[in-house]
Amino acid sequence: GNFTILFMMVSAFGMCCGYYEKFKAGTINIETFYKRRYEKLWPFFALLCILDVVISPSADSVYEIFANLTMLQGLLPNPQISVVGVSWTLAVIFVFYLLFPFFCFLLFSKKRAWLGFIIAGIYNILCQLYFFDEQHVLGGFMERENILYSAIFFMAGGLIYLYRDKLERLKNNRIVAVIILAITASAYYFLSQNDLVMAVFSVAIIIFAITTDGKLGENKLIKKLSSISFEVYLSHMMIYRVLEKVKITQIFGVNAFSYGMTAILTIAGAIVFSSIVKVVLEKFIICMKERVNHV
Repeated sequence: GNFTILFMMVSAFGMCCGYYEKFKAGTINIETFYKRRYEKLWPFFALLCILDVVISPSADSVYEIFANLTMLQGLLPNPQISVVGVSWTLAVIFVFYLLFPFFCFLLFSKKRAWLGFIIAGIYNILCQLYFFDEQHVLGGFMERENILYSAIFFMAGGLIYLYRDKLERLKNNRIVAVIILAITASAYYFLSQNDLVMAVFSVAIIIFAITTDGKLGENKLIKKLSSISFEVYLSHMMIYRVLEKVKITQIFGVNAFSYGMTAILTIAGAIVFSSIVKVVLEKFIICMKERVNHV
């Protein structure tokens, strides 16, 4: 679960690669920008929500599916949504999309970006020390579901983008990136697994990836998996629930073999499901657009 922090950083870095310069130059079409966000995420997510409610129906799911379908559930103070529970990451990232023009404003200069990063860090600390107590939020609250707590992770991804040219020079001295990655990985796995340590580890992972020029894992399989990675993440719990309902998860008892088999079937099932559904939905959307244009 901690690697969702890396996912937030990669999301910010990727968005900057696609849109930062356009926002900075004022050449972006805001309507197109937000339509693309919904068109890319909503169809698959909406289908998952419907399937989740069908598999595990409840009265509360009616309220929760409405919040999910608006894609604005991340603006709730304490969502605690069980329909596609892992979608809390999508909720936070979509709030980031909503704020992306302001995010680009913060990244307009490196000086302002560092100031924004420091402020985001202060917010993160204040959330832990003050704002996220029983007086301010309800019980069972998960800090990462709040955009202000997670802002430092998105800002880190933006800063990496601003310094990408300098970081690419490390490919000539890649041992530095390897050492940084080894130190941060050791700190995370052996010293502390809190969010800030994970954030530093995630930065090291992205820097190392930049120095490789994509040469590690540059093949058709990795490209295919990367194109459906978010869909696999969103759907894997649904696949697990299906396996659980047909009593496959403990078919050999409660042991390592059952766990390993369940993990493999869950991942394989999520990949197959995501691949098929994504293609079907894309064709369906194209067909509907053609009909609308024809009318």
